[in-house]
This record gives sequence, structure tokens and C-alpha cells, in this order.
Amino acid sequence: MTGLPPTAVPADSSEPPLPYADRPVATAPGHWVLARAGKRVLRPGGAALSTAMLGHARLAGADVVELAPGLGRTAAEVIAAAPASYTAVDRDPDAARRVAAVVGDDGTVRQGEAASTGLPDASADVVIGEAMLSMQSDKAKAAIAAEAARMLRPGGRYAIHELGVVPDDIDDARYTELRKDLARAIHVNARPMTAAAWRQLLEGAGLVVEWVDTAPMALLKLSRNLHDEGLGGFARIARNVLTDAELRRRVMLMRRTFKRYEHDMMGIALVAHKPE
Repeated sequence: MTGLPPTAVPADSSEPPLPYADRPVATAPGHWVLARAGKRVLRPGGAALSTAMLGHARLAGADVVELAPGLGRTAAEVIAAAPASYTAVDRDPDAARRVAAVVGDDGTVRQGEAASTGLPDASADVVIGEAMLSMQSDKAKAAIAAEAARMLRPGGRYAIHELGVVPDDIDDARYTELRKDLARAIHVNARPMTAAAWRQLLEGAGLVVEWVDTAPMALLKLSRNLHDEGLGGFARIARNVLTDAELRRRVMLMRRTFKRYEHDMMGIALVAHKPE
């Protein structure tokens, strides 16, 4: 979709397929593999960190833009907070259709690029992005942050929830090893960053960081999944993983990698505002 103007995506009464549904489990991006397994909360720091971030973003009565909204879980929370408007932008047509079905008449979903949304300057009070900057190169991260800042009105907030690494002075060799193993497990060239680097990214876009919080990166831990997905959701995931050998192999590979680096990774959320 690069270079094309964003287009509105109508809601679909039937559930669209998941992105990459036509790709084998062995090679599909990890987050969409977990979605196939039935997982609905795909954020590094879990649902609680997302909820805290949205609270600090101050959504009520705001014009909200969400970049790469995924399955629409956060979109539903945003709509429940009674914003003045909600607009989502996603490059993947299947993801866009899924989110359009979630928000219905309460929002607008456009197919387009996070770094070039086509939305007007100073048209948003809040821009949200979760678990998407971590998957981008340093150059792409900066371009997306700059696009968010461009869309914000003075005083507007940019809220992100991403994958972090610790400590801020993490050994270079350890960080390189982590990135390589993570890429092998999730089939995405993820580039998580330290808290200091995430702050620097937002400040480099001309924003002022006003809130930061972290949570363990426990995406595939039992306690996190029971909390985030509920008993019924957890049972759905367990059933799908236990009855599909290929899916089970892939999920267990990701779980072993997350376990190996559980003390090196975290979920991190930040809210920054555009100066008046």
C-alpha cells in the first residue's frame, strides 16, 4: 500500500480472516500465530498496562487515531471511553476489516501506512500505537513517531505500548543475541529498545514524555493469560494448541525464547504530549 492514499474500510458482518491466514504456521509472524491460537491480548505488558496507558492518554471527548490496531481489542476500549471520534489506520486489509467490524458506526477504519496516514495536520488529540514500533527499523520508528506528532494538536498525546529491554546499559552482545533469537522465534525482525531509547525516540519527534510504566513481558505465562483472556479464553487457547501439533511447536518455540530472555525484556508504555 505504500504510496497509495488511505481508503475507508467498511464494516463486514462476517468475521474476516486473520492476517497471514494463508501462510503456514511455521512461517507466519508470531503475533498472528498467537491470534490463530485464540489469543486476543497481544501486548507485551498485558491488558493492565494498556489500560493504564489509555487512562493517562485521556480519551474522553478526544479525537483519537490508532495506528495498526491489530484485532481491535484496544479500539473497543477507546470507544467505551467516549471519545469525540475514533479513526484507525492499518496497512493490512484483513486487520482493517476486523477492526471496522469491532467499531461499527462508532469509528472509521482506513487502510494505509502508519508513517504516512494521509490524515490532516493537527487533527488528533490522541494518537495510539501498541506493539508495532518494536517491529520497525530505527528509521521507520522515527518516521512513525514524526507522523504521530504531525497529526497531534498542541497539547495532544502520543501513547505507545511496546517491547522494552533492560537494563539501559544492556551488554551489546546480549542484546544482539536476544534480537536474533527473537527474530527466529517470531519471524519478525523485532527491534525492542531500552526505556531510555524509547524516551529519546519520542523526544526526537518534538514530544515531551509525561508518563512511563513497565510490566513483565509475560505474554505466554499462565497467570498473564488467565488474567488477560479470562478462563474461557484461556481454555480456547489451550484447546487449540493441544489439538494442533504444528501450532503447538511454534507456540512452544516462542515460549522458550521468551523464557530465556524474561529478565532482559519487559513491556513498556509511555505517554508524551506535543508542546502548546
